Amino acid sequence: MKRSQIGLDSEEKKVVRLRFDAGFFFERAVRSLNRHQYEKALKYFRLAVEKEPDNPVNHCNLAGILSELGRYEESNKVLETVLNEVDPNLHECLFYMANNAGNMDNLELAESYLLEYLSRDPYGEYAEEAEDMLYMLSLELGRPPKEPIPVELPLHIQKHEEAYRYLETGNFLPAIDLLKEIIEMQPDYLPAYNNLAQAYYYMGKIEESLELIDQVLKKDPTNLHALCNFAVISDAMGKVSLSQRIIQTLKNLVPMHKEHAYKLALTMGTLGEHEVAYKLFSLLAKVEILPEPDLYHYAAVSAWNTGRLIQARRYWKKALALDQQSGVPLFYLKQVEKHLNHPDHTRPVVSYDYRIPEEKKDIPPSEQLEELYSDPSFTQFLYNLLDEGHDHDKFGAIQTLALLSPEDLEEKLREILLRPGENMQLKKMALFTLQDMNAEPPFMMNYEGYKLQIERVYLQTDFSLWKKKWDQVWDCCLKHMQDASSKEKQKAKALWKKQMENGIPTVHKVEGWAAAIEYLAIKQDQQAVTKTSLAQKYNISVSTVTRYIKQLSSLADEIFDKK
Repeated sequence: MKRSQIGLDSEEKKVVRLRFDAGFFFERAVRSLNRHQYEKALKYFRLAVEKEPDNPVNHCNLAGILSELGRYEESNKVLETVLNEVDPNLHECLFYMANNAGNMDNLELAESYLLEYLSRDPYGEYAEEAEDMLYMLSLELGRPPKEPIPVELPLHIQKHEEAYRYLETGNFLPAIDLLKEIIEMQPDYLPAYNNLAQAYYYMGKIEESLELIDQVLKKDPTNLHALCNFAVISDAMGKVSLSQRIIQTLKNLVPMHKEHAYKLALTMGTLGEHEVAYKLFSLLAKVEILPEPDLYHYAAVSAWNTGRLIQARRYWKKALALDQQSGVPLFYLKQVEKHLNHPDHTRPVVSYDYRIPEEKKDIPPSEQLEELYSDPSFTQFLYNLLDEGHDHDKFGAIQTLALLSPEDLEEKLREILLRPGENMQLKKMALFTLQDMNAEPPFMMNYEGYKLQIERVYLQTDFSLWKKKWDQVWDCCLKHMQDASSKEKQKAKALWKKQMENGIPTVHKVEGWAAAIEYLAIKQDQQAVTKTSLAQKYNISVSTVTRYIKQLSSLADEIFDKK
Protein backbone atom coordinates (compact mmCIF):
# COMPACT_ATOMS: atom_id res chain seq x y z
CA MET A 1 0.00 0.00 0.00
CA LYS A 2 1.37 3.40 -0.98
CA ARG A 3 2.15 5.74 1.94
CA SER A 4 0.04 8.84 1.95
CA GLN A 5 1.79 12.23 1.71
CA ILE A 6 -1.16 14.20 3.04
CA GLY A 7 0.18 14.66 6.55
CA LEU A 8 3.53 15.79 5.29
CA ASP A 9 1.97 18.25 2.88
CA SER A 10 -0.22 19.67 5.66
CA GLU A 11 2.74 20.28 7.86
CA GLU A 12 4.64 22.04 5.09
CA LYS A 13 1.78 24.47 4.57
CA LYS A 14 2.05 25.59 8.18
CA VAL A 15 5.69 26.72 7.80
CA VAL A 16 6.03 30.55 7.65
CA ARG A 17 9.29 31.75 6.17
CA LEU A 18 10.70 34.80 7.99
CA ARG A 19 12.14 37.48 5.75
CA PHE A 20 15.11 39.00 7.55
CA ASP A 21 15.17 42.17 5.45
CA ALA A 22 15.84 45.81 6.41
CA GLY A 23 12.18 46.34 7.29
CA PHE A 24 12.28 43.46 9.77
CA PHE A 25 15.32 44.88 11.57
CA PHE A 26 13.85 48.39 11.50
CA GLU A 27 10.70 47.15 13.27
CA ARG A 28 12.82 45.35 15.87
CA ALA A 29 14.87 48.51 16.40
CA VAL A 30 11.75 50.65 16.94
CA ARG A 31 10.35 48.07 19.36
CA SER A 32 13.63 48.14 21.30
CA LEU A 33 13.57 51.94 21.37
CA ASN A 34 10.05 51.92 22.80
CA ARG A 35 11.31 49.64 25.57
CA HIS A 36 14.34 51.93 26.15
CA GLN A 37 16.68 49.12 25.05
CA TYR A 38 19.05 51.43 23.20
CA GLU A 39 21.95 49.03 22.65
CA LYS A 40 19.56 46.50 21.08
CA ALA A 41 18.07 49.24 18.92
CA LEU A 42 21.59 50.21 17.82
CA LYS A 43 22.35 46.61 16.82
CA TYR A 44 19.14 46.32 14.75
CA PHE A 45 19.68 49.68 13.03
CA ARG A 46 23.18 48.52 12.04
CA LEU A 47 21.70 45.34 10.58
CA ALA A 48 19.14 47.40 8.65
CA VAL A 49 22.00 49.43 7.14
CA GLU A 50 23.82 46.23 6.17
CA LYS A 51 20.70 44.90 4.44
CA GLU A 52 19.98 48.12 2.55
CA PRO A 53 23.21 50.16 2.38
CA ASP A 54 21.77 52.43 -0.33
CA ASN A 55 18.80 53.53 1.75
CA PRO A 56 19.71 56.86 3.43
CA VAL A 57 16.87 56.50 5.96
CA ASN A 58 18.59 53.50 7.52
CA HIS A 59 21.82 55.46 7.91
CA CYS A 60 19.99 58.43 9.44
CA ASN A 61 18.24 56.13 11.94
CA LEU A 62 21.62 54.69 12.90
CA ALA A 63 23.09 58.18 13.27
CA GLY A 64 20.10 59.20 15.41
CA ILE A 65 20.48 56.39 17.91
CA LEU A 66 24.26 56.99 18.12
CA SER A 67 23.53 60.61 18.93
CA GLU A 68 21.00 59.59 21.61
CA LEU A 69 23.72 57.44 23.18
CA GLY A 70 26.11 60.41 23.25
CA ARG A 71 28.35 58.95 20.53
CA TYR A 72 28.34 62.15 18.52
CA GLU A 73 31.53 61.60 16.50
CA GLU A 74 30.32 58.18 15.32
CA SER A 75 26.98 59.71 14.46
CA ASN A 76 28.63 62.37 12.30
CA LYS A 77 30.75 59.76 10.49
CA VAL A 78 27.56 57.92 9.53
CA LEU A 79 25.99 61.17 8.32
CA GLU A 80 29.12 61.99 6.31
CA THR A 81 28.77 58.59 4.64
CA VAL A 82 25.21 59.51 3.63
CA LEU A 83 26.35 62.79 2.03
CA ASN A 84 29.49 61.37 0.39
CA GLU A 85 28.27 57.96 -0.79
CA VAL A 86 24.50 57.50 -0.48
CA ASP A 87 22.54 60.71 -1.13
CA PRO A 88 24.45 64.03 -1.49
CA ASN A 89 21.13 65.90 -1.68
CA LEU A 90 19.99 64.87 1.81
CA HIS A 91 21.03 68.26 3.19
CA GLU A 92 19.30 67.82 6.55
CA CYS A 93 22.25 65.58 7.49
CA LEU A 94 24.26 68.79 7.84
CA PHE A 95 21.74 70.10 10.38
CA TYR A 96 22.00 66.85 12.38
CA MET A 97 25.80 67.11 12.23
CA ALA A 98 25.62 70.68 13.55
CA ASN A 99 23.61 69.48 16.55
CA ASN A 100 26.16 66.75 17.23
CA ALA A 101 29.01 69.26 16.98
CA GLY A 102 27.16 71.56 19.38
CA ASN A 103 26.75 68.71 21.85
CA MET A 104 30.52 68.18 21.65
CA ASP A 105 31.02 71.91 22.46
CA ASN A 106 32.67 72.41 19.06
CA LEU A 107 30.76 75.60 18.34
CA GLU A 108 32.73 76.72 15.28
CA LEU A 109 32.27 73.32 13.63
CA ALA A 110 28.54 73.47 14.41
CA GLU A 111 28.44 76.94 12.84
CA SER A 112 30.16 75.72 9.65
CA TYR A 113 27.68 72.82 9.27
CA LEU A 114 24.75 75.22 9.73
CA LEU A 115 26.15 77.65 7.17
CA GLU A 116 26.60 74.84 4.67
CA TYR A 117 23.08 73.54 5.34
CA LEU A 118 21.51 76.99 4.79
CA SER A 119 23.66 77.52 1.70
CA ARG A 120 22.47 74.28 0.12
CA ASP A 121 18.87 74.33 1.34
CA PRO A 122 17.88 77.88 2.41
CA TYR A 123 14.17 76.95 2.58
CA GLY A 124 14.64 73.46 3.98
CA GLU A 125 12.67 71.75 6.73
CA TYR A 126 15.10 72.92 9.43
CA ALA A 127 15.99 76.34 7.96
CA GLU A 128 14.29 78.33 10.72
CA GLU A 129 15.82 76.20 13.48
CA ALA A 130 19.24 76.49 11.79
CA GLU A 131 18.99 80.29 11.70
CA ASP A 132 17.99 80.38 15.39
CA MET A 133 20.88 78.08 16.25
CA LEU A 134 23.32 80.22 14.22
CA TYR A 135 22.21 83.27 16.17
CA MET A 136 22.63 81.55 19.55
CA LEU A 137 26.07 80.26 18.52
CA SER A 138 27.10 83.80 17.57
CA LEU A 139 26.22 84.93 21.09
CA GLU A 140 28.35 82.15 22.56
CA LEU A 141 31.23 82.97 20.20
CA GLY A 142 30.92 86.69 20.98
CA ARG A 143 30.51 87.95 17.40
CA PRO A 144 27.75 88.67 14.88
CA PRO A 145 26.23 85.66 13.07
CA LYS A 146 27.85 84.73 9.76
CA GLU A 147 25.82 84.73 6.56
CA PRO A 148 25.58 81.57 4.42
CA ILE A 149 26.88 81.77 0.85
CA PRO A 150 24.12 80.56 -1.53
CA VAL A 151 25.34 77.56 -3.54
CA GLU A 152 23.39 78.72 -6.57
CA LEU A 153 26.06 81.39 -7.04
CA PRO A 154 28.54 80.65 -9.86
CA LEU A 155 31.55 78.62 -8.78
CA HIS A 156 34.01 81.50 -9.24
CA ILE A 157 31.84 83.73 -6.97
CA GLN A 158 31.73 81.02 -4.30
CA LYS A 159 35.53 80.65 -4.48
CA HIS A 160 35.93 84.43 -4.31
CA GLU A 161 33.82 84.58 -1.13
CA GLU A 162 36.03 81.87 0.37
CA ALA A 163 39.21 83.73 -0.66
CA TYR A 164 37.87 86.95 0.85
CA ARG A 165 37.33 85.16 4.18
CA TYR A 166 40.98 84.07 4.09
CA LEU A 167 42.06 87.66 3.44
CA GLU A 168 39.96 88.95 6.34
CA THR A 169 41.69 86.55 8.73
CA GLY A 170 45.19 87.21 7.37
CA ASN A 171 45.61 83.80 5.70
CA PHE A 172 47.20 85.20 2.54
CA LEU A 173 48.72 82.06 1.00
CA PRO A 174 45.46 80.07 0.62
CA ALA A 175 43.76 83.31 -0.52
CA ILE A 176 46.39 83.80 -3.23
CA ASP A 177 46.02 80.21 -4.48
CA LEU A 178 42.24 80.57 -4.73
CA LEU A 179 42.38 83.98 -6.42
CA LYS A 180 44.85 82.70 -9.04
CA GLU A 181 42.49 79.79 -9.71
CA ILE A 182 39.55 82.23 -10.14
CA ILE A 183 41.50 84.38 -12.63
CA GLU A 184 42.25 81.27 -14.71
CA MET A 185 38.54 80.33 -14.64
CA GLN A 186 37.22 83.87 -15.28
CA PRO A 187 39.91 86.16 -16.78
CA ASP A 188 37.47 89.12 -16.84
CA TYR A 189 36.46 88.90 -13.17
CA LEU A 190 38.19 92.06 -11.88
CA PRO A 191 37.44 91.70 -8.12
CA ALA A 192 39.77 88.68 -8.07
CA TYR A 193 42.60 90.81 -9.55
CA ASN A 194 42.02 93.56 -6.96
CA ASN A 195 42.05 91.18 -4.01
CA LEU A 196 45.07 89.32 -5.36
CA ALA A 197 46.86 92.67 -5.69
CA GLN A 198 45.99 93.44 -2.07
CA ALA A 199 47.21 90.01 -0.91
CA TYR A 200 50.53 90.50 -2.75
CA TYR A 201 50.91 93.94 -1.18
CA TYR A 202 50.45 92.50 2.32
CA MET A 203 53.01 89.80 1.49
CA GLY A 204 55.52 92.50 0.43
CA LYS A 205 55.35 91.61 -3.28
CA ILE A 206 54.94 95.18 -4.50
CA GLU A 207 55.86 94.63 -8.17
CA GLU A 208 53.35 91.78 -8.57
CA SER A 209 50.69 93.91 -6.89
CA LEU A 210 51.30 96.90 -9.19
CA GLU A 211 51.23 94.68 -12.27
CA LEU A 212 47.76 93.40 -11.36
CA ILE A 213 46.48 96.93 -10.61
CA ASP A 214 47.75 98.03 -14.03
CA GLN A 215 45.86 95.17 -15.70
CA VAL A 216 42.62 96.22 -13.97
CA LEU A 217 42.96 99.92 -14.81
CA LYS A 218 43.62 99.15 -18.48
CA LYS A 219 40.30 97.29 -18.57
CA ASP A 220 38.42 99.76 -16.30
CA PRO A 221 40.15 103.14 -15.71
CA THR A 222 37.62 104.19 -13.04
CA ASN A 223 37.72 100.95 -11.05
CA LEU A 224 37.45 102.20 -7.46
CA HIS A 225 39.16 99.23 -5.77
CA ALA A 226 42.12 99.37 -8.12
CA LEU A 227 42.48 103.14 -7.70
CA CYS A 228 42.34 102.79 -3.89
CA ASN A 229 45.01 100.08 -3.95
CA PHE A 230 47.14 102.17 -6.33
CA ALA A 231 46.89 105.23 -4.05
CA VAL A 232 47.91 103.28 -0.92
CA ILE A 233 50.86 101.54 -2.63
CA SER A 234 52.07 104.78 -4.26
CA ASP A 235 51.99 106.49 -0.85
CA ALA A 236 53.85 103.59 0.79
CA MET A 237 56.54 103.77 -1.94
CA GLY A 238 57.02 107.50 -1.26
CA LYS A 239 55.48 108.62 -4.57
CA VAL A 240 53.56 111.43 -2.86
CA SER A 241 52.63 113.46 -5.94
CA LEU A 242 51.24 110.39 -7.74
CA SER A 243 49.31 109.38 -4.62
CA GLN A 244 47.84 112.90 -4.30
CA ARG A 245 46.68 112.89 -7.95
CA ILE A 246 44.90 109.58 -7.38
CA ILE A 247 43.36 110.89 -4.13
CA GLN A 248 41.89 113.87 -6.00
CA THR A 249 40.37 111.47 -8.51
CA LEU A 250 38.92 109.37 -5.69
CA LYS A 251 37.40 112.43 -4.00
CA ASN A 252 35.37 113.08 -7.15
CA LEU A 253 33.93 109.57 -7.21
CA VAL A 254 30.50 108.93 -5.72
CA PRO A 255 30.30 105.34 -4.37
CA MET A 256 27.01 103.70 -5.37
CA HIS A 257 27.34 100.59 -3.18
CA LYS A 258 28.10 100.12 0.52
CA GLU A 259 31.09 97.94 -0.36
CA HIS A 260 32.58 100.76 -2.48
CA ALA A 261 31.87 103.35 0.22
CA TYR A 262 33.58 101.11 2.81
CA LYS A 263 36.68 100.65 0.64
CA LEU A 264 36.89 104.37 -0.20
CA ALA A 265 36.40 105.43 3.44
CA LEU A 266 39.15 103.12 4.71
CA THR A 267 41.51 104.21 1.95
CA MET A 268 40.88 107.89 2.64
CA GLY A 269 41.43 107.36 6.36
CA THR A 270 44.65 105.40 5.77
CA LEU A 271 45.95 108.21 3.53
CA GLY A 272 45.16 110.91 6.10
CA GLU A 273 41.99 112.25 4.47
CA HIS A 274 40.09 111.92 7.76
CA GLU A 275 37.28 114.37 6.98
CA VAL A 276 36.27 112.38 3.88
CA ALA A 277 36.60 109.17 5.90
CA TYR A 278 34.41 110.55 8.68
CA LYS A 279 31.57 111.50 6.33
CA LEU A 280 31.60 108.06 4.73
CA PHE A 281 31.99 106.01 7.94
CA SER A 282 29.32 107.96 9.84
CA LEU A 283 26.94 107.38 6.92
CA LEU A 284 27.78 103.66 6.81
CA ALA A 285 27.21 103.36 10.57
CA LYS A 286 23.68 104.72 10.05
CA VAL A 287 22.66 102.58 7.07
CA GLU A 288 24.38 99.27 7.88
CA ILE A 289 21.77 96.76 9.12
CA LEU A 290 24.26 94.56 10.99
CA PRO A 291 27.31 96.74 11.74
CA GLU A 292 30.31 94.97 13.24
CA PRO A 293 32.57 96.41 15.97
CA ASP A 294 35.30 97.35 13.51
CA LEU A 295 32.93 99.65 11.54
CA TYR A 296 32.17 101.58 14.74
CA HIS A 297 35.91 101.65 15.44
CA TYR A 298 36.66 103.15 12.01
CA ALA A 299 33.92 105.76 12.50
CA ALA A 300 35.33 106.55 15.96
CA VAL A 301 38.91 106.87 14.64
CA SER A 302 37.82 109.24 11.86
CA ALA A 303 35.87 111.26 14.44
CA TRP A 304 38.90 111.38 16.77
CA ASN A 305 41.28 112.37 13.98
CA THR A 306 38.95 115.25 13.00
CA GLY A 307 38.58 116.48 16.59
CA ARG A 308 35.06 115.14 17.22
CA LEU A 309 35.86 113.48 20.56
CA ILE A 310 32.29 113.26 21.85
CA GLN A 311 31.20 111.47 18.69
CA ALA A 312 34.30 109.24 18.85
CA ARG A 313 33.35 108.22 22.41
CA ARG A 314 29.83 107.35 21.27
CA TYR A 315 31.09 105.12 18.43
CA TRP A 316 33.62 103.34 20.67
CA LYS A 317 30.89 102.73 23.23
CA LYS A 318 28.83 101.10 20.48
CA ALA A 319 31.84 98.97 19.55
CA LEU A 320 32.29 97.97 23.20
CA ALA A 321 28.63 96.91 23.42
CA LEU A 322 29.40 94.38 20.65
CA ASP A 323 32.93 93.42 21.67
CA GLN A 324 34.05 93.07 25.27
CA GLN A 325 36.72 90.47 24.49
CA SER A 326 39.42 92.16 22.38
CA GLY A 327 39.99 95.16 24.67
CA VAL A 328 40.25 97.48 21.61
CA PRO A 329 37.15 99.67 22.21
CA LEU A 330 37.89 99.85 25.93
CA PHE A 331 41.50 100.94 25.30
CA TYR A 332 40.40 103.83 23.07
CA LEU A 333 37.55 104.85 25.36
CA LYS A 334 40.17 105.39 28.05
CA GLN A 335 42.17 107.59 25.66
CA VAL A 336 39.05 109.66 24.88
CA GLU A 337 38.32 110.20 28.57
CA LYS A 338 41.92 111.33 29.20
CA HIS A 339 41.79 113.91 26.41
CA LEU A 340 38.32 115.14 27.36
CA ASN A 341 39.59 115.71 30.92
CA HIS A 342 42.84 117.31 29.67
CA PRO A 343 42.00 119.07 26.39
CA ASP A 344 45.34 120.90 26.47
CA HIS A 345 47.25 117.64 25.85
CA THR A 346 48.46 116.94 22.31
CA ARG A 347 46.06 114.62 20.53
CA PRO A 348 47.95 111.98 18.45
CA VAL A 349 46.64 110.62 15.16
CA VAL A 350 45.05 107.20 15.73
CA SER A 351 45.51 104.28 13.33
CA TYR A 352 42.46 102.69 11.69
CA ASP A 353 43.74 99.17 12.49
CA TYR A 354 41.33 97.34 14.78
CA ARG A 355 43.92 96.52 17.43
CA ILE A 356 45.72 98.04 20.38
CA PRO A 357 48.98 99.74 19.30
CA GLU A 358 52.00 97.45 19.69
CA GLU A 359 53.78 99.83 22.08
CA LYS A 360 50.71 99.84 24.37
CA LYS A 361 49.90 96.14 24.42
CA ASP A 362 49.24 96.20 28.15
CA ILE A 363 45.49 95.60 27.78
CA PRO A 364 43.64 97.30 30.63
CA PRO A 365 43.07 94.98 33.58
CA SER A 366 39.64 93.81 34.62
CA GLU A 367 39.43 96.53 37.28
CA GLN A 368 39.41 99.17 34.54
CA LEU A 369 36.64 97.36 32.74
CA GLU A 370 34.69 97.23 35.98
CA GLU A 371 35.36 100.94 36.48
CA LEU A 372 33.76 101.73 33.13
CA TYR A 373 30.89 99.33 33.76
CA SER A 374 30.17 100.96 37.10
CA ASP A 375 29.79 104.33 35.37
CA PRO A 376 26.02 105.11 35.36
CA SER A 377 26.40 107.08 32.12
CA PHE A 378 27.59 103.93 30.30
CA THR A 379 24.60 101.93 31.56
CA GLN A 380 22.30 104.75 30.45
CA PHE A 381 24.03 104.76 27.06
CA LEU A 382 23.22 101.06 26.67
CA TYR A 383 19.59 101.67 27.66
CA ASN A 384 19.42 104.41 25.01
CA LEU A 385 20.70 101.90 22.46
CA LEU A 386 17.91 99.53 23.48
CA ASP A 387 15.37 102.27 22.85
CA GLU A 388 16.76 103.96 19.76
CA GLY A 389 19.59 101.91 18.23
CA HIS A 390 19.65 99.58 15.25
CA ASP A 391 18.69 95.96 15.94
CA HIS A 392 22.35 94.95 15.99
CA ASP A 393 23.14 97.68 18.53
CA LYS A 394 20.31 96.37 20.70
CA PHE A 395 21.66 92.81 20.63
CA GLY A 396 25.08 94.04 21.76
CA ALA A 397 23.52 96.25 24.43
CA ILE A 398 21.64 93.30 25.96
CA GLN A 399 24.82 91.21 25.96
CA THR A 400 26.75 93.91 27.78
CA LEU A 401 23.92 94.72 30.19
CA ALA A 402 23.74 91.04 31.10
CA LEU A 403 27.37 91.36 32.27
CA LEU A 404 26.68 94.58 34.17
CA SER A 405 23.48 93.30 35.81
CA PRO A 406 22.05 96.72 36.77
CA GLU A 407 19.20 96.54 39.29
CA ASP A 408 16.52 97.62 36.81
CA LEU A 409 17.63 95.32 33.96
CA GLU A 410 14.83 92.82 34.58
CA GLU A 411 12.24 95.60 34.36
CA LYS A 412 13.79 96.85 31.11
CA LEU A 413 13.85 93.41 29.52
CA ARG A 414 10.22 92.75 30.47
CA GLU A 415 9.35 96.10 28.88
CA ILE A 416 11.06 95.02 25.62
CA LEU A 417 8.97 91.83 25.55
CA LEU A 418 5.78 93.89 25.52
CA ARG A 419 6.86 96.31 22.79
CA PRO A 420 4.71 95.90 19.67
CA GLY A 421 6.73 95.60 16.49
CA GLU A 422 10.04 94.86 18.25
CA ASN A 423 12.39 92.38 16.54
CA MET A 424 11.39 88.83 17.57
CA GLN A 425 15.00 87.64 17.76
CA LEU A 426 15.68 90.48 20.18
CA LYS A 427 12.68 89.41 22.29
CA LYS A 428 14.02 85.85 22.31
CA MET A 429 17.38 87.15 23.48
CA ALA A 430 15.64 89.13 26.22
CA LEU A 431 13.80 85.96 27.30
CA PHE A 432 17.02 83.91 27.41
CA THR A 433 18.71 86.67 29.42
CA LEU A 434 15.81 86.78 31.91
CA GLN A 435 16.06 83.01 32.33
CA ASP A 436 19.83 83.21 32.87
CA MET A 437 19.17 85.89 35.53
CA ASN A 438 16.76 83.46 37.27
CA ALA A 439 14.00 86.06 36.94
CA GLU A 440 10.64 84.87 38.24
CA PRO A 441 8.32 83.61 35.48
CA PRO A 442 5.88 84.03 33.85
CA PHE A 443 7.17 86.49 31.26
CA MET A 444 4.54 88.40 29.28
CA MET A 445 5.32 88.96 25.60
CA ASN A 446 3.49 90.73 22.81
CA TYR A 447 3.44 88.50 19.72
CA GLU A 448 1.56 89.92 16.71
CA GLY A 449 -1.05 91.50 18.99
CA TYR A 450 -1.41 88.38 21.16
CA LYS A 451 -0.12 88.47 24.72
CA LEU A 452 1.79 85.29 25.56
CA GLN A 453 2.38 84.05 29.11
CA ILE A 454 5.76 82.31 28.99
CA GLU A 455 7.13 80.08 31.72
CA ARG A 456 10.23 79.02 29.77
CA VAL A 457 11.52 79.49 26.24
CA TYR A 458 13.71 77.10 24.26
CA LEU A 459 15.78 77.55 21.10
CA GLN A 460 13.11 75.77 19.02
CA THR A 461 10.11 77.55 20.58
CA ASP A 462 7.63 78.44 17.81
CA PHE A 463 5.49 81.39 18.91
CA SER A 464 3.31 81.18 15.80
CA LEU A 465 2.26 77.69 16.91
CA TRP A 466 1.52 79.09 20.39
CA LYS A 467 -0.87 81.64 18.91
CA LYS A 468 -2.38 79.07 16.53
CA LYS A 469 -3.13 76.69 19.41
CA TRP A 470 -5.04 79.36 21.31
CA ASP A 471 -7.18 79.94 18.22
CA GLN A 472 -7.75 76.16 18.13
CA VAL A 473 -9.05 76.32 21.72
CA TRP A 474 -11.88 78.62 20.63
CA ASP A 475 -12.61 76.56 17.50
CA CYS A 476 -12.81 73.41 19.64
CA CYS A 477 -15.02 75.12 22.23
CA LEU A 478 -17.42 76.53 19.61
CA LYS A 479 -17.66 73.17 17.87
CA HIS A 480 -18.74 71.45 21.11
CA MET A 481 -21.13 74.28 22.11
CA GLN A 482 -23.34 74.03 19.03
CA ASP A 483 -26.42 73.35 21.18
CA ALA A 484 -25.64 76.10 23.71
CA SER A 485 -27.51 79.39 23.81
CA SER A 486 -26.14 82.57 22.21
CA LYS A 487 -25.68 84.06 25.69
CA GLU A 488 -23.57 81.09 26.83
CA LYS A 489 -21.46 81.28 23.67
CA GLN A 490 -20.89 85.00 24.22
CA LYS A 491 -19.73 84.36 27.79
CA ALA A 492 -17.42 81.61 26.61
CA LYS A 493 -15.93 83.93 23.96
CA ALA A 494 -15.49 86.68 26.56
CA LEU A 495 -13.60 84.30 28.86
CA TRP A 496 -11.40 83.03 26.01
CA LYS A 497 -10.63 86.59 24.91
CA LYS A 498 -9.92 87.82 28.46
CA GLN A 499 -7.38 85.05 28.98
CA MET A 500 -5.73 86.10 25.71
CA GLU A 501 -5.51 89.71 26.93
CA ASN A 502 -4.08 88.58 30.28
CA GLY A 503 -1.56 86.27 28.62
CA ILE A 504 -1.97 83.06 26.65
CA PRO A 505 -0.44 80.21 28.64
CA THR A 506 1.28 77.22 27.08
CA VAL A 507 -1.46 75.09 25.51
CA HIS A 508 -0.63 71.43 26.00
CA LYS A 509 -4.23 70.20 25.74
CA VAL A 510 -6.59 72.17 23.48
CA GLU A 511 -9.63 70.13 24.60
CA GLY A 512 -8.86 70.74 28.29
CA TRP A 513 -8.94 74.53 27.89
CA ALA A 514 -12.04 74.39 25.68
CA ALA A 515 -13.92 72.20 28.18
CA ALA A 516 -13.01 74.50 31.09
CA ILE A 517 -14.21 77.58 29.18
CA GLU A 518 -17.54 75.91 28.36
CA TYR A 519 -18.01 74.73 31.95
CA LEU A 520 -17.40 78.17 33.49
CA ALA A 521 -19.55 79.96 30.88
CA ILE A 522 -22.55 77.64 31.41
CA LYS A 523 -22.19 77.73 35.19
CA GLN A 524 -22.81 81.51 35.15
CA ASP A 525 -26.46 80.90 34.16
CA GLN A 526 -26.90 78.32 36.91
CA GLN A 527 -27.28 75.62 34.26
CA ALA A 528 -26.76 72.00 35.20
CA VAL A 529 -23.40 70.83 33.91
CA THR A 530 -20.96 68.35 35.38
CA LYS A 531 -17.26 67.88 34.89
CA THR A 532 -17.89 64.23 34.08
CA SER A 533 -20.28 65.03 31.23
CA LEU A 534 -17.82 67.54 29.76
CA ALA A 535 -14.94 65.08 30.09
CA GLN A 536 -16.93 62.56 28.05
CA LYS A 537 -17.99 65.23 25.55
CA TYR A 538 -14.39 66.36 24.91
CA ASN A 539 -12.92 62.85 25.26
CA ILE A 540 -10.59 63.78 28.12
CA SER A 541 -10.29 62.80 31.78
CA VAL A 542 -12.23 64.46 34.61
CA SER A 543 -8.94 65.40 36.28
CA THR A 544 -7.86 67.25 33.12
CA VAL A 545 -11.10 69.25 33.09
CA THR A 546 -10.70 70.04 36.80
CA ARG A 547 -7.11 71.21 36.36
CA TYR A 548 -7.98 73.71 33.64
CA ILE A 549 -11.10 74.93 35.47
CA LYS A 550 -8.88 75.82 38.45
CA GLN A 551 -6.61 77.89 36.17
CA LEU A 552 -9.56 79.84 34.75
CA SER A 553 -11.81 80.19 37.81
CA SER A 554 -10.42 83.46 39.19
CA LEU A 555 -10.56 85.06 35.74
CA ALA A 556 -14.17 83.91 35.29
CA ASP A 557 -15.08 85.42 38.69
CA GLU A 558 -13.46 88.68 37.63
CA ILE A 559 -15.24 89.13 34.29
CA PHE A 560 -18.61 87.75 35.35
CA ASP A 561 -18.63 89.79 38.63
CA LYS A 562 -19.01 86.67 40.68
CA LYS A 563 -17.79 87.44 44.18
